[in-house]
Amino acid sequence: MKIAVYGATGMVGSQIVAEALDRGHEVTAVTRTGSGVEGTTARAAELGDLKAYKDIAAGHDVVVLTVPPSRTGGSHAPFVEAHEEIAETLVKARVFIVGGAGATEVNGVQLKDTDGFPEAYKAEAEAMSRVLDAYRDASGVDWTMLAPAPVIAPGVRTGEYALGADSPAGDSVSTQDFAVAVLDELENPRHENRRFTVAN
Repeated sequence: MKIAVYGATGMVGSQIVAEALDRGHEVTAVTRTGSGVEGTTARAAELGDLKAYKDIAAGHDVVVLTVPPSRTGGSHAPFVEAHEEIAETLVKARVFIVGGAGATEVNGVQLKDTDGFPEAYKAEAEAMSRVLDAYRDASGVDWTMLAPAPVIAPGVRTGEYALGADSPAGDSVSTQDFAVAVLDELENPRHENRRFTVAN
């Protein structure tokens, strides 16, 4: 399978790249600078560059989007707008989005709207909620979103995980096992045109 990974050098993207390479897939590492990742083809592109996205999607079976909203205090509007454009752009590739835990639900209420949700993460969670809405409203785009547990961090690859639908499947997940869940879904699609969740 030909897989393009946006954010290929990030905490999550790098693990998805590593897992895909270990499974023998052909990977294009997409970064802002075009930084090379061993074993991949390097490509420079911004998430908001729709022309580059179309070109990349045309040459791949799957485009994985792991780029998070800005964490420097800047506006999240460009991030949301980029996803809204991607959701409205018909391409032959499947689109796989790394979601956010703040937009997952407990008893029908998104985590970001519950008491005690950290204020520091609220803007990011709001952006990811709008991104999810954009894909849910899309027509003709083959998409899937995987949201991690509330805590995601580098750890150990166990190859084991629990899946959920719109609610968190647990409290935490390692980036390695998150990547395993991503590749399992790409190789054996079971959540087309919907969001699901993963945890250890």
